[in-house]
Amino acid sequence: MANYSIFALARNALQRHRNWPQAWRSPQPRASYDAVIVGGGGHGLATAYYLAKLHGMRNIAVLEKGWIGGGNTGRNTTIVRSNYLNPESAAIYDHALKLWEGLSQELNFNVMFSQRGVINLAHDEGEARELRRRIYANQLAGVDAEWVTPTQLGELCPILNLDPNMRYPVLGGTLQRRAGTARHDAVAWGYARGADRLGVHIIENCEVTGLIIRDGRVEGVHTNRGEIRTPKIGVVAAGHSSVLAAMAGIRLPLDSHPLQALVSEPIKPVMPTVIMSNKVHAYMSQSDKGELVIGAGIDPYNSYAQRGSLPVIEETIRAVVELYPITSRLKMMRQWAGIVDICPDASPIISATPVDGLYFNCGWGTGGFKATPGSGHLFAHTLAKDAAHAINAPFALERFYSGALVAEHGAAAVAH
Repeated sequence: MANYSIFALARNALQRHRNWPQAWRSPQPRASYDAVIVGGGGHGLATAYYLAKLHGMRNIAVLEKGWIGGGNTGRNTTIVRSNYLNPESAAIYDHALKLWEGLSQELNFNVMFSQRGVINLAHDEGEARELRRRIYANQLAGVDAEWVTPTQLGELCPILNLDPNMRYPVLGGTLQRRAGTARHDAVAWGYARGADRLGVHIIENCEVTGLIIRDGRVEGVHTNRGEIRTPKIGVVAAGHSSVLAAMAGIRLPLDSHPLQALVSEPIKPVMPTVIMSNKVHAYMSQSDKGELVIGAGIDPYNSYAQRGSLPVIEETIRAVVELYPITSRLKMMRQWAGIVDICPDASPIISATPVDGLYFNCGWGTGGFKATPGSGHLFAHTLAKDAAHAINAPFALERFYSGALVAEHGAAAVAH
């Protein structure tokens, strides 16, 4: 059976895969749909999937200006966790984590979700107090969290530098054992295939160039492939959300920044968990291919470019080498950047807007990937019911008028 599979793969490769079935169709756009999702990343595809499966809305289109998973979904570092400080945040991210735990079975597609645990390091007494506070808040919210000592950290990750004389000595950290990583493109492909099988139209290379609004209500979208009529539009466009909102005359409280990441050459397994450090501003995990996946915070300037600045990479590498001295001779193989949109309180927006029939799911900063299934599940409810789910109700646009912000800058750590 194994030999047959190898020969079948080789034959298909030589034939340029022309005999492979498509995972999803490439339909021509219809003149109208019951709902249109703008953005073919993980959140948009998940929204369409749950709209079709849970709410019976099958006449749906997902419009993607490029290719499926070509935006932030394919430009992140795949970390999944739910150990946020505020109960509202813990609820929404843990809702997502619970869906992650059964997602491969749900989609009948291996998303390679690995619950290898996520550790947040403390380098001074103040940081240790803040992290312990988060542990207590997590436990009160029903989210798993525990404190780990330097000795335990050495057992969990032997390559971590625990020298007490280093510039930022490690005093301990938090551990969420249910957290981990997943395969970003597999998540997009799984949701795309699942949505397609439920009748959803997934239309690539279809850029929205304008919104059709009359008497305060949406009636459709203008695209580079023609006009499409619809009474409901859900925008899930990550870093470009403010651009689409401006088409409706709405100014969202968002800043867009590049977020960089990089991978090393592949090496043998040395990193069995995910470790994040706010003080030295870096985090790292190891992919199934053996590459060390590395990142830090956002570039400080506003931009829609999918590239970043060299100083951020230099500072990130400096931090990684200090935390893991054995990495000093590794070669950097690839570097890239995504575009993240950040709200003033570092929490997302999942909300209706003043324009009837227009909804936005945005502002996730760099926490978007980990929220993918929960975000789509809750946004689908909001679109289908014209009302927020109890879990995403605190993340409405109105909070920026009422002052009921969900401040998550601390628990976002290096914005993850």
